[in-house]
This record gives sequence, structure tokens and C-alpha cells, in this order.
Amino acid sequence: MYQIGLFSKIHRVSTKTLRHYDRIGLLKPALIDQETGYRFYTSRQIPKLNRILSLKQMGFSLAEIQEVVDKPDGLDVLLNVKARQLEQQADALDQQIKQVRYFQQHLAEGNSMEYSPVVKELPEVTVASMRFVADSYDTFFDVIPKMGEEMRRQKAKVASPPYCFNIYHDGEYKASDIDVETCEAVVAPKKDSEKVKYKILSGEESAACVLHKGPYSSLRNAYGFLFGWISDNGYEVSGLPRESYIDGVWNKDDENEWLTEIQIPVNPSVSATLES
Repeated sequence: MYQIGLFSKIHRVSTKTLRHYDRIGLLKPALIDQETGYRFYTSRQIPKLNRILSLKQMGFSLAEIQEVVDKPDGLDVLLNVKARQLEQQADALDQQIKQVRYFQQHLAEGNSMEYSPVVKELPEVTVASMRFVADSYDTFFDVIPKMGEEMRRQKAKVASPPYCFNIYHDGEYKASDIDVETCEAVVAPKKDSEKVKYKILSGEESAACVLHKGPYSSLRNAYGFLFGWISDNGYEVSGLPRESYIDGVWNKDDENEWLTEIQIPVNPSVSATLES
């Protein structure tokens, strides 16, 4: 038999850890001397200790280990779940590495980091919407106020925080003849009118997004960057682009201060998935 100190040294486990395993019932000593309180372990307990330590290294919690350490069938199920979790983590890490390498290359080529893309979820939202074909971005200044007037007539309550955005049904940046749907998030839908329709937009699990500061006429630069970033980082476009208007003509006199977020739904590309 091994006293706890020797057992600890042989297997490189602290005595504090062994005492904790004893308290929670994960690995109890083979014998506790009633007079001294010393804990003793046998060689038969070594395989169980090794299994516990191995499962810990795989990332299992002590509660999970306690459930399955003596149950081979349960262990197999838990290992399958852990394998899937680790694969998902590996995919996420691989994506982070691609983004870091992309920025490194971008800087090495002497480019500035004007845009910093992020991938985030777009939640489901109830909106008032109006779809039209715009000759140019300047046309928006004529159409959007009319939508606001109709919403006020209907007493539609704008959501807080506000979320005003355009959906581009062309699927890409265009300077003219733009098939656009202007949307404003609302608390609850109203009855459709000739001008304004109400609907629920499904959420997007992942969307690549960048912030653009400046006039709408220069948005093409942000689109060009973001579509390139999507392709270079193992994503593919999975939905229609949105432009979310944070600051604009309604609160900033200087168009160079206008702030717009471009949001493009994405999925990992098939080729990137196969490579991983």
C-alpha cells in the first residue's frame, strides 16, 4: 500500500487533489488509519486514477468524470459528445487563425486597417418595410421620409434601440437602379398599407459586418473589402446584404461623420469545411 504522500509523488498528483477526490467520492483511499487519519492507496487504484487524469486533460469536469469513470457505456457517449465539442472549438480556432493571418498579410502589403470585420448573429426582427427601385443613393432622401410619415399615420412604434436598415435584393453593390427594401424595426406590426408592409424577418446565425464612416457614395469601398474578406477567410455569402444606419443625415450635418454598418449573412464555405 502507498501512503498518500508517496502515492502523490509517484503519480504527480498533489495531496490536496487526492483529498478533494476523496471528499467528493471520486477516488476514495483503500484505507484510512483510524488513529492517524493517514490515507493509503493500492496499486489497483492506479488505473482509475490514470483514467480520471486522462479525462481531465480532455477537458471533462469532475462532475462529468464522476458520472462515467466506472461506467464504460456512459463513457463512450460522453467521449462522443466531447469529440464533437472539441471539433467545433477547433473549427472556431481555425477561423480565428485565418482572420489573424489575413490581417497580418493586409498590413504587410502596406494597407491600412480602415475596416475591422466581425462575424455576429442578426436576431429575428419585426419590421415595417417599403421596397422600391432607386435611381441612386440620393433617391433615398426622397423615399425614406415618406415611409416615416406613413408609419406615424399608422402610429407604429419604433423599436428601442432603433434598427433602420436597407436590404439589397440585387445581392451586390450597385450605384444605380438599386432594388432596395427599407426596413425599420417596430415593437409590433400594423395593418399593411399601400406604401408600408409589416413582417417578421428571420434571424441570421452568422453575418460578416464592417462599419463604414463617410458618405454613402463611398460605401462601395466597404463592400469591396468585405466581400474580399469573406472569400479569403473561408466563408460564402448565404443571404442578402443589409446596410444598418447608425448615424446619418438626420443627426449629422457632415456626411463624413455618417456611420453605416454593412451586414452580409455568411456560412463556412463547402471547400473550407472539407479542408478542415
